[in-house]
Amino acid sequence: MIRQCVHDALDRIQSSFPRIEDLETLLGLCDPDEIRYLHATSSSVRNEFCQERVALRALIEISSFCHNSCLYCGLNRYNRKASRYTMTEEELLQCVESAVKQGIRTVVLQSGEDGTATESISQIIALIKRTFPIAVTLSLGERSYDDYHAWKLAGADRYLLRIESTDEILYRNLHTDRTLSSRLDCLEHLRTLGYQVGSGIMVGVPGQSITTIAHDIQFFCEKQFDMIGIGPFIPHPQTPLAESPPGDLLLTLNTIAVTRIATKYPWMPATTALGSLNRDYRIEGLKAGANVIMPNFTSHHYKAQYAIYPNKQSKTESRKRLEQLATRVGLSIDYGRCDSLLPG
Repeated sequence: MIRQCVHDALDRIQSSFPRIEDLETLLGLCDPDEIRYLHATSSSVRNEFCQERVALRALIEISSFCHNSCLYCGLNRYNRKASRYTMTEEELLQCVESAVKQGIRTVVLQSGEDGTATESISQIIALIKRTFPIAVTLSLGERSYDDYHAWKLAGADRYLLRIESTDEILYRNLHTDRTLSSRLDCLEHLRTLGYQVGSGIMVGVPGQSITTIAHDIQFFCEKQFDMIGIGPFIPHPQTPLAESPPGDLLLTLNTIAVTRIATKYPWMPATTALGSLNRDYRIEGLKAGANVIMPNFTSHHYKAQYAIYPNKQSKTESRKRLEQLATRVGLSIDYGRCDSLLPG
């Protein structure tokens, strides 16, 4: 039996700006019947506002160099055991071509914050846009307003920049050389410049609580992002958080579900991290309200070297395999660009 407080919380977050106490109630659900009800509600909201479909975004990890020292990331600059690479332009274009041949119409160029020259990235964006009829998403971290502007002029369509946490103390504890205010400024710059903007969080980082996550979801509702990525924290053995427990799977799925219900419109991936646990949990992510799959098209020479966390699911998946993932939850693959669904 579903408790009345659960019904009430779900009704309120669907009809008005969500209250912290309602978000906490739903995030903390552990009864199997109530969890199924939450996730079924989330799937219904997704289908109503985003249609019964899954978007594909081809992930291409272009460089594993990074100047940052984020405590959770295997690419942090103090990890002397990390393998480092930067793709050549030719290698990158080959990866893009492979994705396009599978019918994918969005590529996500991701890297550590490696300081690559602004013009070099602009040239790559422009070349991709001239060569292929696709959307280009960037996930290159914090850069200046001028850099973001140059890349938008070169043809970039979207930008992913996770907030990681809206709690200033927790953010500072996770990033020794970054500030929350800088992150917020970057997100505002991207919106001002006309990007479709994505953000998100990890679930289960040390120091995070259900209340912390509830405030993050309020932030998502306030900012109305075009894309929101939520995945579990997976400790990397060569980072200061190596001995920390991994993020809880159930809490991660509940966070996806509650975020979907509260925000309605964003494209939300069943993240690679969900597919990198003891088994592939992306199906569960889709059942909880996600509607994006991000197959990895990084060159096989480099996939293992882009180790943000260990045992990353990175095998190249066939079109048939991707369609099977969607079909298993009653969805179909949308092979279009799948631009922002936000009204207006």
